[in-house]
Amino acid sequence: MKRAIAAIVLSMAILLTGCSQTTASSEISEPSSGATLSVDDGMFTSRDMEIGYDESTCVHIELNGDAVSCNSDAVTVSDGTVTIADEGTYLLTGTLNDGMILVDAEDSDDVQLVLDNVSIANEDGAALYVRSADKVVVTTAADSENTLSNGGSYTAIDDNNIDAVVFAKSDLTLNGAGTLNIQAAAGHGIVSKDDLALTSGTYRITAASHGLSGKDSVRIASGTYTITCGKDGIHAENTDDASLGFVYIADGTFSIVADGDGISSGADQQILNGTFSITAGGGSGEAATASFPTEAEPSASSSEEDATSTKGIKASGNLTIQSGTFTIDSADDAIHSNSDIVLSSGTYQITTGDDGVHADGAVQITGGTLAIAQSYEGIEGLTVEISGGEISIVSSDDGLNAAGGTDGSGTGFRGDSFSANADAWITLSGGVISIDAEGDGIDSNDSLTVSGGEIYVYGPERSGNGALDYNGEASITGGLVVAFGPSGMAQNFGTSSTQGAMLVSISGSAGDTVTLAASDGTELVSCQSQKAYSSVVISCPELVQGETYTLNAGGTSTQITMDSLIYGETGGFGGGRGGMMPDGTSPNGTPPDGTAPNTAPDAMRGGQRQPA
Repeated sequence: MKRAIAAIVLSMAILLTGCSQTTASSEISEPSSGATLSVDDGMFTSRDMEIGYDESTCVHIELNGDAVSCNSDAVTVSDGTVTIADEGTYLLTGTLNDGMILVDAEDSDDVQLVLDNVSIANEDGAALYVRSADKVVVTTAADSENTLSNGGSYTAIDDNNIDAVVFAKSDLTLNGAGTLNIQAAAGHGIVSKDDLALTSGTYRITAASHGLSGKDSVRIASGTYTITCGKDGIHAENTDDASLGFVYIADGTFSIVADGDGISSGADQQILNGTFSITAGGGSGEAATASFPTEAEPSASSSEEDATSTKGIKASGNLTIQSGTFTIDSADDAIHSNSDIVLSSGTYQITTGDDGVHADGAVQITGGTLAIAQSYEGIEGLTVEISGGEISIVSSDDGLNAAGGTDGSGTGFRGDSFSANADAWITLSGGVISIDAEGDGIDSNDSLTVSGGEIYVYGPERSGNGALDYNGEASITGGLVVAFGPSGMAQNFGTSSTQGAMLVSISGSAGDTVTLAASDGTELVSCQSQKAYSSVVISCPELVQGETYTLNAGGTSTQITMDSLIYGETGGFGGGRGGMMPDGTSPNGTPPDGTAPNTAPDAMRGGQRQPA
C-alpha cells in the first residue's frame, strides 16, 4: 500500500545556565507528552494494530527439528521449505533446524503468521520469505521468545534477490506481545519491498547490513527495538519514486548501534515521539579517522558503492521531530536533512564528529531541550530560525551558521563549503541559547535578526572569528544578548535596530562575571564568561538612548553613556571602516597616519565612555 506521508512538523530545544537578565525571565514551553496514535492518520490500518487471534480456528504448523507436521491442504513441505499457499491465520510452534517458511499465496490474499516460541534457522537463505501475497502480518504470541536466523549466505531460489532473514515482496507488518530475535550473519534483518510496518512487540536484531528496511516506507507505531548492524539501523529507500522511501515513527523505544546511519530515509521522515539511543559510525570519536566525502553529501538514495554515511538521523527530504528523548553519538551529523528540518519539542543529548543539526534548506526550532556537547558546527542551514526551547552548543567551528550550499560533510575535512548567499539568514525570537564556539558564535552569510529570547555567546578566543558575524544587516528589536569574543572581528548590531546595544572593547578572563547596571544601581544583566575575551556585546530592553550605565568586567568598572541607540561601531573592529576603531585608529591603537598609538580608553564608542 503506497500512502503519501503526512505533513511534517518538528521541534527541538536546549538548556543553558550561567547568565541572567535580572529584570526579565524566559518562559520555556514544556515538551509535549507525545501524539496519540490513531489509524485515522493513514499510516496504519486496524489490521496493522490487531494482535489477537483465535487459536481454535488457526491452521497449526508444528516444527520438529527436521520435520514439519500440518493437516491443511494450504500447506506443503519439501526439503525443509514450508509453503503456505492460501490466506488465513497460521500458528507456528517448535524448531526448524535448516529451512524456510515460504508464503506464496494470491496477490489479493492476506496472511497472518503467529509465532509461539518458534526457532527457524536457514544456513543459505531467508528464514521467512514472502514471495506473493497482498499483505502478511507476523504476530508474536504473548510472552513468547522467537528466533529467526541466517547462517551467512543466500542461495538464489528464483529471480528475486533474497538477502534478508525476513524478506517480503509484499506489504509486511510485524506486531504482537512477544519477542522476535533476528540474527543475520549476512545480509539484512527484515526487508519489505513494499511497506514495512511494526506496531508492537519486542525486537532484537543483529544484522551484517541494514536492520530494518522498507522500499516504500518504514512505519513504526510502538514497540521496543535493539538493533546492531553493519549498515543503517532503520532504512527506507525507493530509487524509482521520490515520494516514497519515507520513515514514520509514532512512538517506541530504540537502541541502535549502526556502522552506517542510525535512521535513514530516502524521502521525508517524521518522528512524533519515542526514546532513542543511537550510535552511528562508531560515534563521534571515529570522526578524526573517518573518510568523509569531499563533495556534496550523497543522499539516502545513493548507491551502496558511495561513501558510507554515518549520521544519527538522516532524511533526503524534510525531517520533522515533534517530541521524544534522543541520545545521539555519531561520527557525522547527528540530525541531518538534504531539505528542511523542524524540531518542535523533545530532549536531545548530542555528541557528533560533524554538525549537531544540519539542513541544506531551513532549520526551524520552536521548543525542547537541545544539548550539543560536541560538534564541528552546532546548528547549520541555509536559514536558521529559533523561536523557543533551551539550547546549548559546544562547537569547534561556528555555533549557529546560515549560509548557502550543501554539506560537504566531515569535520576538519571539508573546511566550510557554504558560501555567501543573500538567501541565508538567522532569526532568533525566543528561547534560551548558549553557545561555546571556537569559530564564530553566530555566523550569517546575510542577515541576523533578534527579536526575543536570551542569547549568550562565548565566542572564539582567537582573532579571525567573532562572537557575532554577518555579511548583511543585523538588527535587534527585543530580547537579551550577551556575546563575548575577540576584538579583531567584533561586530555590533546595526542602525535598523529599535533596541539599544553596546559593543565594548574590554579584556577579561574565563570565570569573570560581567554585570551591567542602570544609573540607579539596578542590575540589568549578569553573566559569567566561560572564556577569555577582549570585547563584549550587550543588548537588553532597558538600554535607552541618553542614559548612563555602569559596566563591570574583568575587575574594571566603566560608565557608558548611550549618546546613540547603538554604542560602538556597527561594523566592529574587523568591519566598518576597514577594521578601524570609531576614532579612526586601528585595533592596536595606531592612528591612520602611523603616528604614536592612541592612549584613549579602549571602548567602542557610539556615545561617550567615562571612567567610573
